[in-house]
Amino acid sequence: MTALEQAIARFLCHRDGAIELAREAGRESPGSAAAPLFEASLLLCSRDRRDFQAAAGPLARSRSLSKSHQESSWEAALTAAAGGDYARAIAIFDAWLAQSPRDVVALAVAHVFEYFLGNAAALRLRSARAVAAWTPDLPGYHAVLSMHAFALQECGEYEAAEATARRAAEIEPGDLRAWHAVTHVLEMQGRAEEGLRWLGAAEASADSGGASTHLWWHRALLHLQLGQPRRALAVYDERLGGPGLSALIDASALLWRLRLSGFPVTERFQALAERWALYAEDAHCAFNDTHAMMAFAGAGRWDLAEKLLAAQQWRLAARGGANYDMTRLVGLPASRAIAAFGRGDMAGAEALLRSLPPVAHRIGGSHAQRDVFQLTRAAAIEQGKGSEQFSRPPRAWNGRWKIALTPFS
Repeated sequence: MTALEQAIARFLCHRDGAIELAREAGRESPGSAAAPLFEASLLLCSRDRRDFQAAAGPLARSRSLSKSHQESSWEAALTAAAGGDYARAIAIFDAWLAQSPRDVVALAVAHVFEYFLGNAAALRLRSARAVAAWTPDLPGYHAVLSMHAFALQECGEYEAAEATARRAAEIEPGDLRAWHAVTHVLEMQGRAEEGLRWLGAAEASADSGGASTHLWWHRALLHLQLGQPRRALAVYDERLGGPGLSALIDASALLWRLRLSGFPVTERFQALAERWALYAEDAHCAFNDTHAMMAFAGAGRWDLAEKLLAAQQWRLAARGGANYDMTRLVGLPASRAIAAFGRGDMAGAEALLRSLPPVAHRIGGSHAQRDVFQLTRAAAIEQGKGSEQFSRPPRAWNGRWKIALTPFS
């Protein structure tokens, strides 16, 4: 296999190392646009603002090279995404996929962008079209199945999702997307013990990196389902301390759930907040912002919380990019709610979370990840019972950030 083929294979299996192989492919074939376009795709599939900005380099290299019609479409889609217009990028990919439904890379990149927009129905429709166009003997069929399985479970079609994902794992045991989709089904159906057994089998197939770390996060959630917070905390201590935004998001999501259940995790939050400090003013992705706020509120780091909220306000003033609507509709009010909860303002937290609009799923992530907002609201209601807070308007956040009580539109 060439370096580019290896890079694509690792991307389709949700494994680390694809970006390094894509760069190696660029050095091997400096006159080919495919390698820099794939490198740019990987960078734009990251939630990290630094990766997003770094995509400008390979995109610029691709523009100076001759390209096929496919590569020109790919470049146009990535240019739209780099400008913050994921919807436009997806539309370009879909137009190409209508002509070439077996382009698994275009399918996979569009899948990630759609996931960022939280559009499960579109995920399912696109992957269903791809499954219909493929046959089991074609390379990459496992990846098409695993993408479709994830989309099915996000749409609540658990039986079909599980069967599809298990088939993908049989074809390619190293496909972590397939293992992940089955895990989601088992978790959503409350089959926690079965889920732990499934993930135990996955350990042999998982390597280090964001995807395998995320599977460990799911393991911790399954322990919480079984009423085993100490085992969940052991997963945090042993597996969620790595670098990168993916590990930080998983770490925040787990510690916040433990806090909601009354488990003492303040010291760990303090260390986690320091790890998040670098990203406090990014305001690049609303999904990131809410998880950063969990760390800041859990640690009582109101200096960092204020920086995050100010950055979100700046994003709204800039009125640009896909993150504008996500921040306006969900990211900023949800971050304010988490801050209010951390300050003990249960009425403010509950009111903000209650007022999130029906399109709150547009913050991205999976149902399992977004459940944290409902859990926080439920905890705010429970902890606020009998409190005078629920009979008076909630206070302003630190005297500077007014909490809105009306639905966001």
